[in-house]
Amino acid sequence: MRVELDIFLQREGAIRLKDCECIGIKVSSKVTGESVAKDLEDFFKKVGEPVAIIKDGGRVLNNGVEIYKKRHDSNIKSIDDITHVVANGLKKQFEKTKGYKQYMKMLRDGATKLRQTDLAFLIPPKLRNKGRFQAISKLNNWAKKLIDKKIFTKRGRAKKDSLLRRLRGAFPNFSLSKPFVKNFIKTTDTTNKIMKLLKNSGLNLTTYHQSNELLKNLPKNSKTRKIVRVWLEKHIKIQKELDSYPLPISSDIIESLFGKFKYILERSPQSDMNRATLLIPLICGNLDKQKILFALEKTKHKELKKWEEENIPYTVRKKRFDFFNNNIQKLEIDKVS
Repeated sequence: MRVELDIFLQREGAIRLKDCECIGIKVSSKVTGESVAKDLEDFFKKVGEPVAIIKDGGRVLNNGVEIYKKRHDSNIKSIDDITHVVANGLKKQFEKTKGYKQYMKMLRDGATKLRQTDLAFLIPPKLRNKGRFQAISKLNNWAKKLIDKKIFTKRGRAKKDSLLRRLRGAFPNFSLSKPFVKNFIKTTDTTNKIMKLLKNSGLNLTTYHQSNELLKNLPKNSKTRKIVRVWLEKHIKIQKELDSYPLPISSDIIESLFGKFKYILERSPQSDMNRATLLIPLICGNLDKQKILFALEKTKHKELKKWEEENIPYTVRKKRFDFFNNNIQKLEIDKVS
């Protein structure tokens, strides 16, 4: 996906799908650093080499970009997605602490007690194991509401069968976890403000200083603070080397693209990774009727079939079709004596 750097000069706000252009699609059953480097080479031959690549912290993708840069002696700048950097900082700071483990256990046990009851609407948000710290703010928003409403700080014994008593029974140690929860909320609130600022305005000297001021809200020994500060120092240098443009620092738009693609694909009665991947370019950009008609008139069925053969691996659906329509007669059957 390609985005023009002057997008931040035209208007303020995060990158939108209509601001982007899909420059290539490749579907693979197995992805390695070498295959990523080869795909980048093929794409850049057609559209030209970019000045920078925004990527998440995935090892394979990082290796692929580095292999390409060394192979072509390229000066492409690598921009690390701020969301993944913040998530890694939160993970390193909290995941192995006793407070975090007790807090998460309390929430799991409480959710089990409330599930399939009339209080199920108060169950804390469920976080998937993969990418948990990227969505941790949802959990903190839930905890903030309980703290702000002072639900667990009311003195005295709650009435039998009252909502308060049932909540205390579901989350018996919430008050004891309050110091940890407040620290956790403060950290995520600070990083959320930084991410909102940088995603909407990009990174330049002004937002760099504003982000550093926000980081002062966190303790000096905060691992999240240290990791985000290192990221800021690295990327403000990249921004200065490239130009006076604000630097885009988030790959959220790619997540949004594939989210919409999956939503469309799920509604298909025969969901399969074949020509459906060609929906991806249609979700990007600012298409009008004239462009769509031009594409329909100029694109031949033979070209689509050739592209599919070159870029889409043999899918499960294709294998099933081939087996029942072409290969079933080739099955060897032992002769009955």
